[in-house]
Amino acid sequence: MNAPHPPPLAGRTALVAGATRGAGRAMAVELARAGATVWATGRTSRDRGTVSEVGRPTETIEETAERATEAGRDSGGRGIPAVVDHLDPAQVRALMERVDAAHGGLDILVNDLWGGDRFVGFDKKLWEHDLDEGLRVLRLGIDSHLITARYALPLLTRRAGGLLVEVTDGTEESNRAYREPLYYDLAKAAPLRIARALAEETEEYGTTVVCLTPGWLRSEAMLDEHFEVTEENWREGCAKDPHFAISETPVFVGRAVAALAGDPDVRRWNGCSLSSGGLAQVYGFTDVDGSAPDAWRYILEVQFAGKPADVAGYR
Repeated sequence: MNAPHPPPLAGRTALVAGATRGAGRAMAVELARAGATVWATGRTSRDRGTVSEVGRPTETIEETAERATEAGRDSGGRGIPAVVDHLDPAQVRALMERVDAAHGGLDILVNDLWGGDRFVGFDKKLWEHDLDEGLRVLRLGIDSHLITARYALPLLTRRAGGLLVEVTDGTEESNRAYREPLYYDLAKAAPLRIARALAEETEEYGTTVVCLTPGWLRSEAMLDEHFEVTEENWREGCAKDPHFAISETPVFVGRAVAALAGDPDVRRWNGCSLSSGGLAQVYGFTDVDGSAPDAWRYILEVQFAGKPADVAGYR
């Protein structure tokens, strides 16, 4: 009788920076489901009573850790919450010291830090945009990633086969076009370049660095604030925008990260721009409904091309 295979990420330590909600929460949960010990960080805390500027107090980092631990019940994975402001180098350094003391290193880092939507004036030119808010967008979308990588990479490069996932909005191809306004364009193009640069800087250590984007994400805010629907009736949002039919749950990109982390040949992707939909075609995972929406191919070929909404052949 063959012995059961161990969970693909058993014994691995992961850090998901920016895991309070949305894609980050799903990534933490799916990594734990695959057997990893996952440190999940965020600023909104049930235990401390703190709320980030995103302003959604019911979504907490403790809940993320609890969901991760529940998902990892059969695989040995678990979630550990850590309240951290990744724009504060001292807090990030202290976090890495805790991780190092507990595990002696780090295997997987996911930089999913953002929270800047409320500061983006999507209809404003540079000289019309509030300067302080624009610079805050860059702090949240770029500086936080650099500070976290600065203190995490000494742990990540210590072990062979480390994986760093920079998370952004849009593939390298889609971000060649201007993503107005300027501050948003810079914030979402930067992780692509960070991944390319860090792939070069960590080459000698055998570390893999990629940039990953979800498709049209059905995050909590997208559902209840923008489309005023729930996950159960999300298709009603297509009345507001028919292209919403290509959207995906956060679980889809969470499964993409877990697939990358469990791939023994992950270095084939080093320095690359990847998408959840594209990776689904390679690894064979699906969204929770069994579909595999290839959102960025759809957005480029249908939505940006001005064609009527039709997801046939795209999910």
